[in-house]
Amino acid sequence: MTKSFVFRPSKKIIILISIVLIGCLLVAILSKPIQRQIYPIRFGKIVTESAEQYGIAPSLAYAIIHTESKFDRYAISSANAYGLMQITEDTYRWVCQRTGQEFFEVDSLYDPHTNISCGMALIQLLYDQFENTETMLAAYNAGQGRVSEWLQNPAYSNDGLTLTHIPYEETEDYVRRVINTQKTYQELYNIP
Repeated sequence: MTKSFVFRPSKKIIILISIVLIGCLLVAILSKPIQRQIYPIRFGKIVTESAEQYGIAPSLAYAIIHTESKFDRYAISSANAYGLMQITEDTYRWVCQRTGQEFFEVDSLYDPHTNISCGMALIQLLYDQFENTETMLAAYNAGQGRVSEWLQNPAYSNDGLTLTHIPYEETEDYVRRVINTQKTYQELYNIP
């Protein structure tokens, strides 16, 4: 006669399994609020109004701001780009000339309204030029002159309109991060 083996978990194992299950449940319940802390919506009225004015998806606006400055209105890059959307003085002047916006001192780029309005206008101008989100984002990061050169190079573009390869690793990473962050904003907040 053979003895059958019956597994009887000890109290310690039952407690451990219970703790793991409760932990998994808590992570599932709290993941959206935690993600919203990591991917916040700030300056909502300004972003919404500017995005609407320039025909930009709010999720893209939030993704760029998050990627550029993590919503730090006083951020300054090593390239002397200022504020939420990391705009240089030269870009600010160019956007103002192209859109008829009034140019203020460069310190005004610390003002969320000025910075976001300029950033949305810049995105619209780049969309008008490149007609593709990924290419527009590459231009936002690396500059429109560089991207125009890349589009003329068969090593980087098959059709002169879209980039098949971005030669700058930083720019390639930037485009990927913004696109992924935009998807996160769309999922977390159900926004376009």
